[in-house]
Formats: sequence, C-alpha cells, structure tokens
Amino acid sequence: MKYIIKIYRIYFLGLLIGLVTLFISCTKNFDELNTPQNQLVVEKIDANLLGQAFAFAQYQTMGVYNYSYLWHSVLYSDRFSQYSSNFHPAFQSDEYLAAGAHIASIWSRFYSSVATQIDFVEKYSQEHDMPLENAVAKILKVEAYHRMTDHFGPIIYSQFGNGKTTVDYDSQKDIYTSFFKTLDSAVAVLTGNPGKNAFSINDQMYGGNVDKWRIFANSLRLRLAMRVVYADPVLAQQEAEKAVAAGVMMSNSDNGKITCTINSLNGLSTTTYHEEWRMSASLYSVLAGYNDPRLAVYLAPRWDGQGYRGLRNGLPLNQRDPNIVKTYSAIGNRWRPLYTGLWGAAGDNEPVPVVTSAEVYFLRAEGALRGWDMGGAAADLYNNGIRMSVSNMTTATPTEIEDYISGTSLPVAINDSWNSPPMCNVPVAYQSGADFETRLEQIITQKWIALFPDGWEAWSERRRTGYPRGYALIESLNPDITKFQLMRRLQFSPNEQSDNAEGVKKALDLLGGPDRNDTRVWWDAKPLSDYPVPSN
Repeated sequence: MKYIIKIYRIYFLGLLIGLVTLFISCTKNFDELNTPQNQLVVEKIDANLLGQAFAFAQYQTMGVYNYSYLWHSVLYSDRFSQYSSNFHPAFQSDEYLAAGAHIASIWSRFYSSVATQIDFVEKYSQEHDMPLENAVAKILKVEAYHRMTDHFGPIIYSQFGNGKTTVDYDSQKDIYTSFFKTLDSAVAVLTGNPGKNAFSINDQMYGGNVDKWRIFANSLRLRLAMRVVYADPVLAQQEAEKAVAAGVMMSNSDNGKITCTINSLNGLSTTTYHEEWRMSASLYSVLAGYNDPRLAVYLAPRWDGQGYRGLRNGLPLNQRDPNIVKTYSAIGNRWRPLYTGLWGAAGDNEPVPVVTSAEVYFLRAEGALRGWDMGGAAADLYNNGIRMSVSNMTTATPTEIEDYISGTSLPVAINDSWNSPPMCNVPVAYQSGADFETRLEQIITQKWIALFPDGWEAWSERRRTGYPRGYALIESLNPDITKFQLMRRLQFSPNEQSDNAEGVKKALDLLGGPDRNDTRVWWDAKPLSDYPVPSN
C-alpha cells in the first residue's frame, strides 16, 4: 500500500454540519499515507475544530459521501443482501463479479479519510485530556472498522499509522476482541460522566449527548456479540448479556442516525436518479405477501401504473431490456433527491441509520431464542422489533401495527418470466412452537426488513445466518460461486496486492483461505449444511 492520498491541507469549516473539506493529491509514498498525524497541517486545533474533524469522520464512516455510496453499497452490499437488483449493462456485481477499481476505492477512501480522521481525533483528544471526546471517538472507531472487517476479513487495524512501508493486517478474531475491549474503556468513561456533552453540535447523531452514546455503544456491542455467535458462542453470549445489562436502545428516540443536510447529502439519494437499478424480487415478495405498510415506503409504484414489482438478482446482460425501468419498482420517494421534482421526495435530507432500536430488539430476540438472558422472551422482543420499525418508517396506527404482527399471510410469487415462487414460507406471526431454524428465519427476515436500506449490515447478517433465504441468482459469472450460493467477502484491494504485497501475503494466512469471494471470514462459521436453499 505504498500509494496513498496525501492530505496537503485541511480547512475546518464552521458552518452547518462542520464538514472538513479535503484537498488531496495522489503520491507513491506510503510513509505519507501511513502517518496520518503528519497529514494534518494544522498548528492550532481547539475543541470546536476537533469536533468538525469528528463530524467529517462520522459522515464518511457510513460511506454516504457522494459517489462513495454507489461504490460502497448500491453496487455491492445492496445487491448481495438482495435489497436491489441491477439492469445497467456496465455493472456485473449483481452477477457476483466485483470491479477492482471499485474495491480499491472502498479501501483507499476508508484509509485516507475515515481512518485518518478518527485516528487524529482519538490521539488529539487523548493527548489534550479530553476523555469524553476520546471515548466517543473510540466508539466511532469500532463502528467504522467493523464495517470494513466484515467486508474483507483481515484488515489493517492496530498497525494503521505506524509509518512503515509494509503494514501488517490483523486477524478478524483479534480485531473483534479489540472491539469489545475498546467499548469497555469507552463505556466506563461515559458511565462515569452522566449528563455531560462531547462534540456538541458537531455530533451529527446525538448532539454530543454522552448518555445516548453510552446506550449506542452497548447496542453496538450487542450487534458485534451476535455477529460472532457461530465462531465463538461463549464470547457471544458473554458480550451480549453484558450489553443488555448495561442498557441498550429501547425506543426510537435512542436510534443512532446520521443527520443529512443540503451540505451533507444522503448518499443513497445521490444515486437514485440514475435509474440504473430496481428493487429486488426478494423485498417485494415479502412486503407484498405480508401486506406490510413499509411496502409503499420502500418501493415506488411502477411507471406503467401496475402497482409494485421486484426484479430478480443476477440478470444476464442479454436480458437487460431498458423497458425494465417502467415495469419494476424503483426505490421509494423517501430516498429520492429533491431536484427530481417528485412529490414528497426529500431524500437528500433523509437521516442515515447506523444502529436502531428495531435492530436491537431483533438481536435480543435471537439471543433469547438461544437461551441467553436478554431481559425478555423471544416472542415479545421480536414483536417489539416490528413495532419499532413500522412506527419509525410509516404512519401506521397502533391497531394496524398489531394486526400486522399477528398476520399469518405468506410472501407472494412474482409474476415474472422466471415464474419466481414466494421468497420464503414463514409468516409474520411468531411461531413459538416451531423449530429453532424456523424461528430464527422469522427473526432475521423481519430484521432484514427493518435494516433497510443499510445493505452493509444486511449482507453481513445474511452471510452469518443464511436468512433471508432470498432467490438464487438468474446467472452467476463468478467461477467460484454458483447462483445458489452467497458472496462471502470482497477480495483485497488490487492496489494493496501490488503496493503492500508482504502485508497481503500475511493477511492471506490470517484469512485461512485464498483471496476469493467464496472464502468465509472468521465469524462466518455457521455449518453450510444448516443454510437454507434460496428460492428458484
């Protein structure tokens, strides 16, 4: 990784959300990339300017900056989680082929912006005796790096910023172990300082409220604990129960969401006007079959006036008819940019979910299903997860939500050229007497609906559990993955393989398999015999 982006100057802007404007140029000197403290040409930084650096990192962590969202989410995780499907002839990620340039961009943008800024804020706050800011920066660091390691497996973590030309990767197991320790130290600081504030208005999630950040950190711990359940069930239960006991999200007022404005647009809204993709058949089959009130929010009516319909993933090039744009549903107006002129469109300002109470209830429901102490029964926690999501995303009345929770209807078949059957055969109403996998499928399927549009997290959960089962691809072009299998990870950046060859070589030993899309990351350890077969 000798290439890197050298930041010659950072101007901290104190307007609106206080984003940092970066002026960058490419260089072949890795020393400059891997020594982030030397990239900040700022002699005097006060708490306000530090907050603006934090705001920049916070916004970039979710990959929502302009076209970053297209590369980070729309073309990859959104496809692999089967939230959306591609019909543009230029892109083949929906057929399991990843473009090296896109992967290199995901990697380089993270390490040249997100990692650099978090590293600076964390170190500066520590050196200048700012414990609350330091604790919050550590929590953001865990959120940022867990998204990266979940995509690639081993990544550069503990050695970032060491100034060397060859940088070793950390194993995913070691990274996750570090995550839990980091959250321990951060939560301890915040717990000892109730009612205090860190970063104030520069904090785009909670306005600096450290009590909310403590709840966020515990909820993030719960997510990470469940992520490792098949790789280390003892650790998973220990960390999950610790999180719940310390206090996790209980209502939508606790939700962690990045605020977006005209100066920090919602990244998804910057891609929707292209009309290069449509919503997936998986999402449509489930929402339509359940009579889900979120259907009219997540999907837009077809242009031909024939209601809603989803498109199967893996569409071959010779079937990518431009008329698809008219006969399948686009994403709902909530994520459409204002300048499209669509009635009710306000996607530029739609907040970006990071962790929500709905997700937390589903995590607790799964933990209770496994026999852990989650502070409630699996059925009750599952139902509360649905309540949180539907009330957060729609205007459904309490009576309508309760009717939905007790619904026994099933997903529908798709009226398409492939005669696609229903995506799965589980209802909304919790099946308390069913076997473990059936109940797990219900929990994760509803969780998948609630996570929308966060494809990064949804793809991770689909790999971890096999749910939702989704549809088989129409076609896979990847020689290592059939149309009935899942994309398990992204390959390492091609620039890394040329510029940090020794680091990547060691990373492959940590990965435990070849640098291919079918190699499973450490936590992706559920026996393949227990995975469901996708519908076809």
